[in-house]
Amino acid sequence: MKKRILTLLPSYFFPVLMLCWLTAGAEPVPVRHVVGTIHAFVEVRSEGGVLLGSGDIIQDAHGDRVSTRTVIHFKDGSIDDERTVFTEHGQFKLVSDRHIQKGPYFKHPMDVSVDARTGQVVVRSTGKDGKEEVNTDHVDLPDDLYNGLIPHIVENILPGAPSTTVSMLVATPKPRVVKLVMSPAGQEPFTIMGSAHKATHYEIKVELGGIAGVIAPVIGKQPPNIQIWIIGGQAPTFLKEEGPLAAEGPVSTLQLVSPAWPGKSQ
Repeated sequence: MKKRILTLLPSYFFPVLMLCWLTAGAEPVPVRHVVGTIHAFVEVRSEGGVLLGSGDIIQDAHGDRVSTRTVIHFKDGSIDDERTVFTEHGQFKLVSDRHIQKGPYFKHPMDVSVDARTGQVVVRSTGKDGKEEVNTDHVDLPDDLYNGLIPHIVENILPGAPSTTVSMLVATPKPRVVKLVMSPAGQEPFTIMGSAHKATHYEIKVELGGIAGVIAPVIGKQPPNIQIWIIGGQAPTFLKEEGPLAAEGPVSTLQLVSPAWPGKSQ
């Protein structure tokens, strides 16, 4: 992939950017709320509210080791599938992540695997001849690498913290590490069946360092900030995310949804 955004996110569908090489890492984020076993449902809509697809978040915890998979099936046949393994023994620690995007919705299909224990990164792509190309690299990965974990990290940010910076690996196509700066953006009201609640809004910026950070805004390559909403309190939970799902893609919304029962009014 050349000059493209690599999404994550899980992550859930969090996009991260090209052209940046930052090596300094922050401290791993402490675990304030232990992640458990869940099965949740999500939908993806366009900026205008048109339903693009839906899917599942399936998470299984065994001790301090957690496996999570987020898979979205689009109406046009495209698929976004990310599988992440991490530990939560005092601090969040990525073990592995594999993210696949393919189909008409994705201008730049991808298949990227990260082994955080060994630093091995495998990028599978399709060459000009239509054949699969596999490139394997070794990258010195920081302890705060959080591919596939951004919603969990936001849920565990200490209330009142002015900003939190973590690392993300991207393929451009050569693997690189970028920084994500997460800042609180206030409280926003929402309702559930007429009952009023408040969500904590976070804004996430991709920092482009070096020459890329100077050139990107000029050539129109500066990525838009990503917006994430969680409900705080005793059990912080991801609610909604807005931003591009893929390279050079439009802004869309991914959010939790509830089941619809036949014959019942919703």
